[in-house]
Amino acid sequence: MLDHHHDHGGQHDHADHPHGHGAGHSHAPADFGKAFAIGVVLNVTIVLIQAVYGYLSNSMALLADAAHNFSDVLGLLVAWSAAILGKRAPTARFTYGLKGTSILAALFNAVFLLVTIGALSWEAVQRLFHPEPVAGKTVMIVATAALVLNGFTAWLFASGRKGDLNIRGAFLHMAADAGVSAGVVVAGLVILLTGWLWLDPVVSLVINAVIVWGTWGLLRDSVTMSLAAVPPGIELSTIRDYLASRTGVRELHDLHVWPLSTTETALTAHLIMPDGYPGDQYLIQIGR
Repeated sequence: MLDHHHDHGGQHDHADHPHGHGAGHSHAPADFGKAFAIGVVLNVTIVLIQAVYGYLSNSMALLADAAHNFSDVLGLLVAWSAAILGKRAPTARFTYGLKGTSILAALFNAVFLLVTIGALSWEAVQRLFHPEPVAGKTVMIVATAALVLNGFTAWLFASGRKGDLNIRGAFLHMAADAGVSAGVVVAGLVILLTGWLWLDPVVSLVINAVIVWGTWGLLRDSVTMSLAAVPPGIELSTIRDYLASRTGVRELHDLHVWPLSTTETALTAHLIMPDGYPGDQYLIQIGR
């Protein structure tokens, strides 16, 4: 999309258009919509099973794994909802539409997860000092079921992981979930064979650390996006030099670059052109 505002007196040109950079504009092909839907359903199933049996078996590791899977459910639902809202047409009040909801959703996702993980970590630390009986066999069975379902979900995205960045991200998330579930299976087996009750909260803390490591980046990026910072990977000086070097441009000022959403970037600049505005084709060439 290209939009511009210019002075018909022939002295100035104000370029204003969403400007794409890098791989952030890669979107999931339509035929993977079903895979995302199945992924959400399977992960919700996993979360419910792990949460219920984690509570019944007194296992912090299962509860932490449930939180890990829940983070993926939130991520998929947030992306889905934001994509729907982002398609709404601009209005007199929301002139860019509701594309920014994806940024707000990502921020909510990050804060909610960190609060949840904080509560689980506190409980896990208490368990280290005051171990409680854990049903190792139940932990193994439930974690094995989660391993199978996560593995299947990863397989749904395997064919598209090389051609689409978003599909690759979904594949890696599901594969990582399968790996975490495998770790819980091993922990359940060790507890069953040795009676090492301390292992359950330790595994829980390790899983929590993995979630925090991944979520911290999401929190940082969503906060900077909410503050309309220049998106990562974009050099403002490079854009300024490029625009200033265009034919007919004598001066450039008021250059701004900010995220419209988690996948779209906007750019505005005031170009002073003594010979007058050369027409829309000029903006199209710059946008490329």
